[in-house]
Amino acid sequence: MPSKALAGKARSPLAPPASFRWTRRIILAFLTAFALLPVYVMVSSSLKPLQDVTGKFQWIPSEITVRPYFDIWDTVPLAHYFMNSLIVAGAATVLSVTIAVFSAYAVSRYRFRGKRVFTVTVLSTQMFPGILFLLPLFLIFVNIGNSTGVALYGSRGGLILTYLTFSLPFSIWMLIGYFDSIPKDLDEAAMVDGCGPFGALFRVVVPAAVPGIVAVSVYAFMTAWGEVLFASVMTNDETRTLAVGLQGYATQNDVYWNQIMAASLVVSVPVVAGFLLLQRYLVAGLTAGAVK
Repeated sequence: MPSKALAGKARSPLAPPASFRWTRRIILAFLTAFALLPVYVMVSSSLKPLQDVTGKFQWIPSEITVRPYFDIWDTVPLAHYFMNSLIVAGAATVLSVTIAVFSAYAVSRYRFRGKRVFTVTVLSTQMFPGILFLLPLFLIFVNIGNSTGVALYGSRGGLILTYLTFSLPFSIWMLIGYFDSIPKDLDEAAMVDGCGPFGALFRVVVPAAVPGIVAVSVYAFMTAWGEVLFASVMTNDETRTLAVGLQGYATQNDVYWNQIMAASLVVSVPVVAGFLLLQRYLVAGLTAGAVK
């Protein structure tokens, strides 16, 4: 019996040595502290009065107040900016995912002339920085407004189209890889049962590709939700989004640092909550194309 107990406690030959395990724990603890430190500074600063935030930094607040979380709605029209961001990010996500599903399905399931050129072009658009498209899009929107009367510049619709230029190529490329991992036999079986191409897409392929579609949706939403450069140029006071509206807490006379921290935390809630709820789909969607 003692020999069996000692044998059960013996370390597996494939197990890492104790020094490696402790090194891994120390590194992970350091990375965790490094990641959580800014969050702690934001939370603690948002619970301090303004004079404490602008003074010498204290790790433990001498006075805790939740007043900044109420003042953020009065200092700037944060609710209006929140609604603008929700409309723009939601519409850009829905359009990006819808177009990407049809495009990726066509590329994955059919052969047509220029297929390889199309996929290479879609992927190559990700090599260029977004600032290169700022001036061309601005001129295009202004010229369209002058010639047709359709106000794209300074409107939510123009900003939605702008964000599609970022999220749509990546969404198409990612869903092509995911649809390729789904056997074509499923489409053929659905068509034998009487489904057409659209029936096979919506009844067979889309349900099987839910993780990939969710991953694309999260990416498109996060891209539109936190974008600053194009939102600062393509919007006005009426269509301003959250990422740009946070600048309103910095005035000529003072900077409301505690309200900026509180507003930043409030703005992060939808993205963090959505990421936590869809985390398992997101991980599966990002890794399925590389594994299958």
